[in-house]
Amino acid sequence: MHSPHDPYVRVRDAREHNLQGVDVDVPRDVVAVFTGVSGSGKSSLAFGTVYAEAQRRYFESVAPYARRLIHQVGAPKVGEITGLPPAVSLQQRRATPTSRSSVGTVTNLSNSLRMLFSRAGHYPPGAERLDSDAFSPNTAAGACPECHGLGRVHRTTEELLVPDPSLSVRDGAIAAWPGAWQGKNLRDVLDALGYDVDRPWRELPAEAREWILFTDDQPVVTVHPVRDAGRIQRPYQGTYMSARRYVMKTFADSKSATLRAKAERFLTSAPCPVCGGGRLRAEALAVTVGGRTVAELAALPLTELAGLLPTEGETAKVLTGDLVSRIEPVVELGLGYLSLDRPTPTLSAGELQRLRLATQLRSGLFGVVYVLDEPSAGLHPADTEALLTVLERLKAAGNSVFVVEHDLGVMRGADWIVDVGPRAGEHGGRVLYSGPVDALAEVAESATAAHLFHRSPAPVREARAPRGTVTVGPVTRHNLRGVTARFPLGVLTAVTGVSGSGKSTLVGEITEDLAGVDRLVSVDQRPIGRTPRSNLATYTGLFDVVRKVFAATGQARERGYGVGRFSFNVPGGRCETCQGEGFVSVELLFLPSTYAPCPDCGGARYNPETLEVAHRGRNIAEVLDLTVEGAAEFFADTPAAARSLAALLDVGLGHLRLGQPATELSGGEAQRIKLASELQRGRRGHSLYLLDEPTTGLHPADVEVLMRQLHGLVDAGHTVVVVEHDMSVVAGADHVIDLGPGGGDAGGRIVAAGAPAEVAGAEGSATAPYLARALDGGKRR
Repeated sequence: MHSPHDPYVRVRDAREHNLQGVDVDVPRDVVAVFTGVSGSGKSSLAFGTVYAEAQRRYFESVAPYARRLIHQVGAPKVGEITGLPPAVSLQQRRATPTSRSSVGTVTNLSNSLRMLFSRAGHYPPGAERLDSDAFSPNTAAGACPECHGLGRVHRTTEELLVPDPSLSVRDGAIAAWPGAWQGKNLRDVLDALGYDVDRPWRELPAEAREWILFTDDQPVVTVHPVRDAGRIQRPYQGTYMSARRYVMKTFADSKSATLRAKAERFLTSAPCPVCGGGRLRAEALAVTVGGRTVAELAALPLTELAGLLPTEGETAKVLTGDLVSRIEPVVELGLGYLSLDRPTPTLSAGELQRLRLATQLRSGLFGVVYVLDEPSAGLHPADTEALLTVLERLKAAGNSVFVVEHDLGVMRGADWIVDVGPRAGEHGGRVLYSGPVDALAEVAESATAAHLFHRSPAPVREARAPRGTVTVGPVTRHNLRGVTARFPLGVLTAVTGVSGSGKSTLVGEITEDLAGVDRLVSVDQRPIGRTPRSNLATYTGLFDVVRKVFAATGQARERGYGVGRFSFNVPGGRCETCQGEGFVSVELLFLPSTYAPCPDCGGARYNPETLEVAHRGRNIAEVLDLTVEGAAEFFADTPAAARSLAALLDVGLGHLRLGQPATELSGGEAQRIKLASELQRGRRGHSLYLLDEPTTGLHPADVEVLMRQLHGLVDAGHTVVVVEHDMSVVAGADHVIDLGPGGGDAGGRIVAAGAPAEVAGAEGSATAPYLARALDGGKRR
C-alpha cells in the first residue's frame, strides 16, 4: 500500500485502446510530457486513462441525481491508479461553435467589463442605473430588439430570390426554394391558392410577386397534386411559406451546413440600423467608461483595452484591477491581439486552448493535475517560449502539469518525459521510457530520442525554379490591410508568422478563380465524419471496392447478394439488433452509459447470413478489422484497393484499422486520410494543394513521412502551399512568405519573402532567428 503522500501518480495495467497492460509512475508537481509517434497511445494514457479515472472519482462524490445531468466518460480499462489528485483537462476539441460565444465569454472577461459599466460607468443625466445583464448582447435585457444582439441584420431582395424573372414559378423562378418534393409542394400550394404558376415571373402583378416572396402569412389549403399517369393522386392539406420566410428559417434553424450555406446565398448582411452593430439596446450604449461605450471597448485588442481602463474612484479601481489581472495571462500567452467581441468560431484550436489555459492561470487552484492536449499546436516558436513560462507558473503554484506534446522545445523544457511506442497502433502501446529528459537519449528504439538529441543541419535541397506565380490581393480582411502576395507555381511555399499575424486569412484568399490556379485542393484537419458509422474505409472509397469484391464471390452470386448487402448502414445485410453499429448503449441512470458489444452479432455489425460469405477465408467483418498494413497484403491483387491502401501507407497510416470509426481519429490522422484520398486519384493536370498547419499533432518522425509526400507532389508538377510553424518544414521549403511582425493590429503585413536562407536573415522578423537555427541544425525538430 502506497502512503497517502506518495509523490507519484502510479498507473498499473492500463489497457485503454492500444495500451498493452502499461505500468508507469509519473512524479507529481512536475511538468511531464507524454510523447510518441501519432497513434502510439500517449493520449490513451494521459487522457483516456489518467484524466478519465480522475474524473470518474470526482463524479463518485457528486449526488446521483446531479450525475445524470453531466456527460461522463466511462471508467477506463486500468488495473489501478494510486496517488491521483483531482484533474482538469484542456483538450483541443471544440464544442459546436456559436456566433454568440466570444473571447470575452470563454475567459469570463466580459462579465468583469459589464460589471465595470454597471457600477462605475458614466450615465446620461437622469438615466437609471442598469444591471450588468443590460450590457450583454446575449440576454433579453441587453440585446438590441432589432437584431437580437447579433449586430447584423440579414435581409433579402426580389433580385436575390428570383435571379431569372423570365422563368415561371413552375419552371423554378424562385431559386431560393428547396428542390425535390418540398419545392413541388410549395408550387402546388401556390397554384391551389389561385396564383398563376405558368406565367413568366416578370409578367405577374407587383402585389402578387410581393405576397409570394415576402408574406408572413402561412395559409393552409387543399392541394390536388398533378402526378404522372398511373400514380395515385390523393389530395392533401398544404401550408404555404414565402420564399423569404423559408430562407430565414433555414438559415436560422437548419443543422445542415450545406443548407445554411445555400440559404446564405439569398441573403445580404448589413450592420443593424438600430444599434449600428453595437448589439445592445440604446440605453446600454448611452453609458460610457473613459468616453467609450461597452461595444467600443469590447472591439479593442486586449493590450490596448488594459491601458484605457479608468483608475479614479474606489469602485472603478477595484473593478479595473480585477479586469487587468484577468487580461494579463491572456497577453502573456501571446493573445493580446484578440478583442473581447471576437467570435469563438473564428479562433484556431490552439488559440481557444490557450484562452482556457489563461483562465485556469487566474483560478488559483493548487494540488491539481492539469492534462493538456498539445498546447503548442498552432504556436510559432516565439510563442512556445511564453507557453513554457506559463506551464512553469502552473507548476510553481503547486500543481502537476501532464502535457501530450510533439514539440521538441516543450520536451526539452520539461522535467519528466514519458515516451510511448515504439510505433503506432498495435505496434505501439508500450511505455519505452519514463524519467528525466536527458536519459531518454539512451533508449535505442525511441523515435523521439532520434529527433530530440541527434541534431543535424537541415538537408540541403536544390531550390526548384517556379513556373510562374499566382497573385493574391490586395486583401483587406481581419488584420490584413491591402496586402498583395505572390505565390510561385510548381514549388513548395511555407507561409509563416506568429499566431494571429494573418497567415490563414491570406491563404484563405487563394481560390480557383485566380489566374494560374487550375484546380484547388484544400486539406484541413476537420474530422472526416462525426459518427462512428463514418470510418477510414467509407471516406476513402475503399469500402465500395471491398463490397464489390464480396458481391463478386461465388457464394454471394448464388444467394443473389448485391453490393448493398455488405453495407452496415442500410437494412439487408446488417445486424438489425444494433442497426449495424456493432454495439448497444446500456443506460445506467446515474452511472455513465456503457456500450456493450451487440448481443446478437458480437460487434461484427452484420447478420449471420452475410458473415457466411468469405473472400480468401475472411468475412466482411474480419476484413474491416484488418489494419491498413494487413489489408495491403490481403488485397495485393485487387488494383483499386491496392492503390487506396498504398496511398494510406505512404502518409504513415498503416496502423489504422479499415473500420476504425472517424470519431477515434486525431486531427492529424484525419488530415492525412484526406491527403491520401487525394493522392490515390489519377492526377488530372496541375493542382494547387493548400494545407493549414499540416504538422499539427504529428511527431517529428511522422512529419518526415508527410513531407516526403508533399515534396513528391511538387516533383510531380504540382504546387503546395503550407501554413506552418515547424521550422524544419520551413527550412526545406523552396519559398517562404513571412507575415507579422506581431499578431492582430501589430501584424498583417508581409515582413519577408524569398528562399529560406534569405528570410532567415530578415530584419524585424520573429521567424528569422528560429529559421536560421533550423538551417544550421541548432534547433532541428
